[in-house]
Amino acid sequence: MSTPEQYVQNKAAASGSSFYYAFLFLPPERRAAITAFYAFCREVDDVVDDTTDAGVAATKLAWWAGEVANAFGGRPTHPVMKALMPHTAAFGIEQRQLQEVIQGCEMDLQQTRYLDWPGLQRYCHLVAGVVGEVSARIFGQAEAQTSQYAHKLGLALQLTNIIRDVGEDAMRGRIYLPVNELQQFDVKAHEILGRVHSERFVALMRFQAQRAQSLYDEALALLPPADRRAQKPGLMMASIYRTLLREIEDENFQVLHQRIALTPLRKLWLAWKVQALGRM
Repeated sequence: MSTPEQYVQNKAAASGSSFYYAFLFLPPERRAAITAFYAFCREVDDVVDDTTDAGVAATKLAWWAGEVANAFGGRPTHPVMKALMPHTAAFGIEQRQLQEVIQGCEMDLQQTRYLDWPGLQRYCHLVAGVVGEVSARIFGQAEAQTSQYAHKLGLALQLTNIIRDVGEDAMRGRIYLPVNELQQFDVKAHEILGRVHSERFVALMRFQAQRAQSLYDEALALLPPADRRAQKPGLMMASIYRTLLREIEDENFQVLHQRIALTPLRKLWLAWKVQALGRM
């Protein structure tokens, strides 16, 4: 019988995510808190990705919303919430924030298209901006403005994910690129769903990548110098994801039929550079 702590550790490690490399350098209590929070995000995200029946997925997400409410009422039952709750007071993690992450996953069940960038931003706010804010508190935050930095960095990371996963999302019938921007570049939805790589598609993706790069720049400009050292895990994420984004650009956005990724060793090296040398 594994403990809640072992459960969340296994959940975080199994995802093979870049986040895992950013957590390695944290002191034990902060690492335990971020690992539990990350495992929570993975659990609710997996409900949408792994459940083919939307009705079943909606029921599972409703269960999670109830579990979060019960956990903050002192009655957690799931190992993830048992692992997370001891850290909520110390790091100012609020029930509202966890419920917003669940709401973001619910949007995935209700919506497969986003009309424009403001609409997509609302989704990114729930599934990534809020995650950035919670993470920043766990890493150690002294300045209020660091929340703005973390939120914008979350948006940049999410947009990078969207760019990387266009092909995988298309196979699930989802398109996260704004409809009005598809129209702007004369790319039809059926071409993306059919995973047709064209010059028009490349132009559309270059536009998305430029937006993501601008968001990284804006985020880093918002980070107060006083919090830079504490926020190194987020800077590691920025370094890993920007490197991935450049790789995707260099490969001419061949994201429809393959998943472009960095090797674990490269991620570790990028994380270590930020940790040891303080540079991206």
